[in-house]
Amino acid sequence: MPFIHKEKCFEFRRRLEQVHATNRRDPSVKPGHAEVLIETGWRIAISEQASPLVMNVARDLQDYLLVSMRVSVLLVQVPSLSQAVKNASRMILLGTKENLPALGRGLSVSRSYRIVCSAGGMVVCGCDERGVGQGSYFLEDLMNLREAPILKCQDVTRAPVFSPRMTHSGWGIDQFPDAHLNAMAHYGFDSILVFARGPDHCTMGYQDFNALADRAATHGLDVYLYSYLRSLKHPNDPEAEAYYESTYGALSKACPRAKGIVLVGESVEFPSQDEHTTGRPYDAPWKNGLPPTKPSPGWWPCRDYPQWLQMVKKAVRKHNPRAEIVFWTYNWGWAPEADRLALIRNLPKDITLLVTFEMFDPIRREDVTHVCVDYTIAFEGPGRYFETEARLAKKRGLRLYTMSNTGGMTWDFGVIPYVPVPFQWARRHTGLLKAHRQWGLSGLMESHHYGWWPSVVSELAKWAFWNPHMDAGKMAAAIARRDYGEMAAPLVQKAWQTWSEAIRDYIPTNEDQYGPFRVGPSYPMIFQPNLSRQFGAKDLKMPAAWHAWCGSRIVLTNYAPLDDPRQSPGSSRVDVEIRTLRRMADQWERGIELLEKSLKITPQRKRATGARLLNMARFMSRFITTAIHLKEWWKLNRQLMIERKSRKINRLLDQMARVAEREIRNAEETIPLVELDSRLGWEPSMEYMTDAEHLRWKIAQVRAVLDYEIPEYRRATDNNLIRQ
Repeated sequence: MPFIHKEKCFEFRRRLEQVHATNRRDPSVKPGHAEVLIETGWRIAISEQASPLVMNVARDLQDYLLVSMRVSVLLVQVPSLSQAVKNASRMILLGTKENLPALGRGLSVSRSYRIVCSAGGMVVCGCDERGVGQGSYFLEDLMNLREAPILKCQDVTRAPVFSPRMTHSGWGIDQFPDAHLNAMAHYGFDSILVFARGPDHCTMGYQDFNALADRAATHGLDVYLYSYLRSLKHPNDPEAEAYYESTYGALSKACPRAKGIVLVGESVEFPSQDEHTTGRPYDAPWKNGLPPTKPSPGWWPCRDYPQWLQMVKKAVRKHNPRAEIVFWTYNWGWAPEADRLALIRNLPKDITLLVTFEMFDPIRREDVTHVCVDYTIAFEGPGRYFETEARLAKKRGLRLYTMSNTGGMTWDFGVIPYVPVPFQWARRHTGLLKAHRQWGLSGLMESHHYGWWPSVVSELAKWAFWNPHMDAGKMAAAIARRDYGEMAAPLVQKAWQTWSEAIRDYIPTNEDQYGPFRVGPSYPMIFQPNLSRQFGAKDLKMPAAWHAWCGSRIVLTNYAPLDDPRQSPGSSRVDVEIRTLRRMADQWERGIELLEKSLKITPQRKRATGARLLNMARFMSRFITTAIHLKEWWKLNRQLMIERKSRKINRLLDQMARVAEREIRNAEETIPLVELDSRLGWEPSMEYMTDAEHLRWKIAQVRAVLDYEIPEYRRATDNNLIRQ
């Protein structure tokens, strides 16, 4: 890659913290008819009473013009913006409708804004302070697309469709540097999510929640606490009220400015009395040493969840009366519809229902059935689980949110910054907007702990989730021209389109998303019938950083289909999955070839952007190869464990050796890709899992299988230890 250099671990954070790209300006672009050029010497004007948020916005715009457009402007404060508007010349005025009542009269939606550009200057009038910010960022968006500090003379009013738009950190789990907060605000998010184990206690230890809320507010962002507080008392317990005051009440008291709290079954399990459940946490010791025959309360729509929610709500709102209680039904979308809807019919009306958009739908491929798992963009949604619960939420008047992943990342590829299939994402955007119209969908959770990365995907989401709505095809074309140049843009769009079709051949399964598609070519290949157990499936865990929250705990290394009664068994599914993945691989390679061609005609100053995308696309191709190899490997392992004739055993071992050698080459060819981009191979909760070090570990592991375990099995076969 001639346009990007090798990076050390975590060097990607330097890029992530650069909110304004340098030297975006194309000096050949000149203003046309009815356009205004912002030049050095202009002024940005705000009120003398401007809040810290508006001050931040003004400084940000000043920085943008200097860094991205090489224009130096002054920042001034004026006694009256209304008076300044009358005499504005070579000036950008930033204010709320309180500062500019004549301009802001029609604004009523939080974060909405009106922009008036004329030959003499321009005004950004926000419905509120956050609207000022979004209006200023929109000016940046327009200038970026123009590649010049040039704006059309216009009078436009825009309003957001969804609020909140929540995201976790992409910088590090529960870590939010100011630059990352600023970038989130630029991309249209209005809220962040932080995992809460207790007051000022997050996944990484101590976190001053109040300080985080203060910093987030200066960028126009709210804070939602994602609860990891276990509930050890049933609401009927005489000590329950005191207990929940000591947990949820204490959390709310410690951070009273949190916008709300998110509750999901597996993270907040309580001792439900629902007869369909064990009544105990999923990690509780087995009774009488026997495995449970029922789900734990976190995985069932328990009839007493409404009672539990009332208890939690009382404790939280004692200290924060306006706190939002967000109840997520993620864990039991598989359950019978009647049981799910019975719960929703009894939920308190003053809580918010959160439903995952695409999960649990049956996917029919050839003659087998798969069940859509979390979280994927292979199926754009909505799924029936979402539709049924959304329909009832509207009927009951419940506020409705969804987990949409529209920050751009899913579990389809676990250690990349985003999935570059913009036209497939656009199909999801269309579904979300339809759900807004049909069922009143109003808020989005746009990432889980894999966080968020600025990309064409999140940029298209921003354009889609505002009124007036911008066409995805036109916006993708404009972004491609901006980032790759006029000549290369059509080829880049074709690459995006090709990948957007390829992803539809991806079949999301639990074994893949917890296996080869979670970590890619660093995923081990276990010789399942090995005799020594030295490298056995039971004991093999991928190396993980000492400080990782999840590390390798969320990687299942003993690859095998995880059968579900709602889908065809793994033995019949795996051949279909191999065929679809091979189709996907072919299409993915065609997209890579298109991008390679585009780079040859991309202007020099823009080639680094294309080079990084190309490097990531090649990295993703290696994931697909690994997944195919693991499915072939599983089939051979399975045949080997039931075969008793030495001639056939040796033939199977020869086939396994060839698959293993191909996978070693795949891992070796991945090493240069991750060395060029330190974000590849990393995920916030797992930390590095597919860097060069892990890839070399995997190569050594597979070499051990080839050099020791397979030969040992051959000797046992030859010595009649296995043969019938």
